[in-house]
Amino acid sequence: MKLKATLLFSCTLLAFGGQACAQATWPSQPVKLVVGYAPGGPVDTSARIFATYLGEVLKQSVVVENRPGASGMIAAESTSRATPDGYTFNFVASPTLTITPIIQKNTKINLSDDFSYVGAMVNYTNALVVATDSPFKSVQDLVEFARKNPQGVSFGSAGVGASNHLSAELLKQKTGTDMLHVPYRGNAPAMTDVIGGKITFMFDITSTAIAYVDGGRARALAVTSRERNPGMPNVPSMIEAGVQDYEVTGWYGLVGPKGLPDAIRSGMQQSMEKVAANPDFVKKMQEGGYTINLNTGTQLKERVLREYALWDSVISKAGIEANK
Repeated sequence: MKLKATLLFSCTLLAFGGQACAQATWPSQPVKLVVGYAPGGPVDTSARIFATYLGEVLKQSVVVENRPGASGMIAAESTSRATPDGYTFNFVASPTLTITPIIQKNTKINLSDDFSYVGAMVNYTNALVVATDSPFKSVQDLVEFARKNPQGVSFGSAGVGASNHLSAELLKQKTGTDMLHVPYRGNAPAMTDVIGGKITFMFDITSTAIAYVDGGRARALAVTSRERNPGMPNVPSMIEAGVQDYEVTGWYGLVGPKGLPDAIRSGMQQSMEKVAANPDFVKKMQEGGYTINLNTGTQLKERVLREYALWDSVISKAGIEANK
């Protein structure tokens, strides 16, 4: 006890010691993961699974705080303003950083400067789904029909600028087809109309599409990742289905406020690696249609900027107007 007290006292005497000792004892209190979506959705569910395993590694409580709104941007902005002490992170879904800042021009986020990028944990893909009684048995069936019948194919999305809207816009641009966009207030009502035959297809996140496909209510024609998804091993990738160079892969990861000490960022990256090595965690993610794909903070930042450029181009070519 005397030695510990002496070390703590020494920390207060050194100009840099306070920060150094704080890093050495991190985490000494609960860690907060801010989630930009409502409870019960795929991002929130994944964050809570991750938080459980992360807490075991850190030997500290990890709590999830939901701050929904603005397609995750409220949570991201609040994280960017948090104290960089290693106790507040944003469990972020890729569209929040790679699409939302393009669509919502009033956002105050600078992707290069406002965050400390910690790393990505898992990848997820969308699946192109149609009704089980749809005449389209493949992506090429769908594309050929669209070429012969402009505006004869419709697709749903969670709204203008949503990731599944842009996945379909990219399909249109890659295949030179014209399809009608029908925006909804969320994925669920769009899926209802796909199943009911009111619209032709939609791209839905694999983690939720699996239930519809396995339940016989929808048919998956392809997944958007370069490789097949382990949750849908019999469904081809878009590239396998004949759409050249088509790849859309989302991710969940961690970012912290700007100025996060390197020691804490490194410690969290190492903790994420330990979580990813846990077979129970891996199994839970695979059951939800996710694949483990660790990125370092540097890799994640590069990925964000690269994907931002992709979607900026897609949005510009599609003539999608940004929200002021």
